[in-house]
Parts: sequence; C-alpha cells; structure tokens
Amino acid sequence: MVKNVEEVSPVEDLMREHGVLNRVLLIYDEILARLTSGKEFSPEVLSGAAGVIRRFIEDYHEKLEEDYLFPRFEKAKKLVDLVKALREQHHAGRRLTNAVKRRATTHALKNESARTQLAQHLRLFIRMYRPHESREDTVLFPAFRSLVSAHEYAALGETFEAKEHALFGKDGFREIVEEVAKLEKALGIYELSRFTAKV
Repeated sequence: MVKNVEEVSPVEDLMREHGVLNRVLLIYDEILARLTSGKEFSPEVLSGAAGVIRRFIEDYHEKLEEDYLFPRFEKAKKLVDLVKALREQHHAGRRLTNAVKRRATTHALKNESARTQLAQHLRLFIRMYRPHESREDTVLFPAFRSLVSAHEYAALGETFEAKEHALFGKDGFREIVEEVAKLEKALGIYELSRFTAKV
C-alpha cells in the first residue's frame, strides 16, 4: 500500500472542498429537473445530498472559513463587504438546508405544495452557492495568502487537516467524495461523459 504523503495548502484544501459542493449542486440540479418534470427520484438521495451539505460543507468547510479566514480579513479591514456577504450567505444556506432536509421524505414528496417549496429551496440554494464559491475561489482565497506569514499559512494547513481527520477520519475527504459518487450513481449522473455537449 502506498502511503499518501500529499501536503495540501489551506486554500487548496478549501478549493477541493468546493469541488464536493459543486458535485452536490449537480445532484440538486438533477433533482430540481425531476421535480419540475414529474420524474421520480429516491428521497434518500436528496436526504443524503443535504446531509453532505450539512456535515461537510456547513458544519466543517464553512466553519473553517468563519473561524480562520473571515476574522483575519475583518481584522485587516480587507474585503470586509465581501466577507459580510459570504457570512450572510452561509446563514441563508443553513436555513435552506433545514428546509430541504424537512422535505426529503417520501411523505413530503407526495404533497404538491411541498414539492413546489422544495424546488424553490433547491433553486435558491444553487443560485446562491455558484457565485458564492466562485467569488471565494477567485477573490477571497487568493487574497488570503497576503494576510498571513508563510509559517502561519503552513500551520493552518496542518490545523485544517487535523480538524478534517477528527471529524471524518484519516480518509475523510476520499470517503466524502465516494459518498457523493454513490448519490450521483443513484441518479444516473456519475459518468462525466453524460455532460459532454452534443455539437
């Protein structure tokens, strides 16, 4: 067995976690399409996707941003309006996830009003998080490096890794990715070639 000696910087760590978020957004896209077309899907897939958002994105990834990145920008008085908007979006996202989780049941999905509300909550979540994470990747994260010393930056990478292992185990990131892949397979959207444009 080959030992994984890969070192990931704190910003790279956060960006690859955005990859997980993007894959869940694709799951939400597919479920939204099925809700609006009347095509069935398993409520367990929706519940599982919302569970990944809650456990991995909101309770872990966003907590890292809120505890380690946002305060440094606020203290340095840099990008404070952006940080304020990102923080507000985290709170709004948690409320939307609560709403999605409540409707991720067989009983709720049989109710037309609940299906309509669920579709709206998924739409709002997707619409908010695509620009949210792209703004973090292109503005906030590149600027973060200038706020900390090389030593502090390296130490944060170790802190992030330790927190990930404590919450999700040594292979936590890989297992989360596998969990998302199972949900994609259940919806028939796992194969990347499915998204190739027909031109």
